[in-house]
Amino acid sequence: MPRLTLPPAVITQGPEPLHQHSRLAMLRRVLNDDSLPLRARVAAALVLLYAQPVSRIVRLTINDVTDDETAFTVQLGDPQSPLPEPVADLMRADIRSRQHLPYASSRSSLWLFPGRQPGQPMNPVSLQVHLREIGVPPQRGRASAIRHLVLQAPAPVIAKALGYHDKTTTRLVTEAGGTWSRYAPGDH
Repeated sequence: MPRLTLPPAVITQGPEPLHQHSRLAMLRRVLNDDSLPLRARVAAALVLLYAQPVSRIVRLTINDVTDDETAFTVQLGDPQSPLPEPVADLMRADIRSRQHLPYASSRSSLWLFPGRQPGQPMNPVSLQVHLREIGVPPQRGRASAIRHLVLQAPAPVIAKALGYHDKTTTRLVTEAGGTWSRYAPGDH
């Protein structure tokens, strides 16, 4: 058999995060620009505010959202994460607009982002395309958000609240030069 030569493996790092000002400007536009599609605006807010990957966003169901008299929350980790009022308003409007979806199976679906196939969530690649169309780069926005969050609070706390592994957030806080890298989680 002839000798097979493979090119060397190229190890790439994750996407370069956005600058904080750029991320906040995108979030402001997503929250205020009514000309953008509502579904994409909700997904973009979850990416830019809570550093959620698109693959996890499409798996959210109506049951993951709680709207009571005191707070509007979404189950991203444990405990549920509160949604600030502008994002909560978007989420409420998106849930109400489900009655006008073009596919009858989507209207009765429990998926927060129902797909075209009955009983299936939206394809993550399709949602990424929608986000890019409105000017939100999903990977860079998520990278920026998580790096900002781990600099504001202990990495294990962020990991638990947003459904990340604590080793991932600890690595990120160390890379970002944060001071919470030696935090010991648990009851003290």
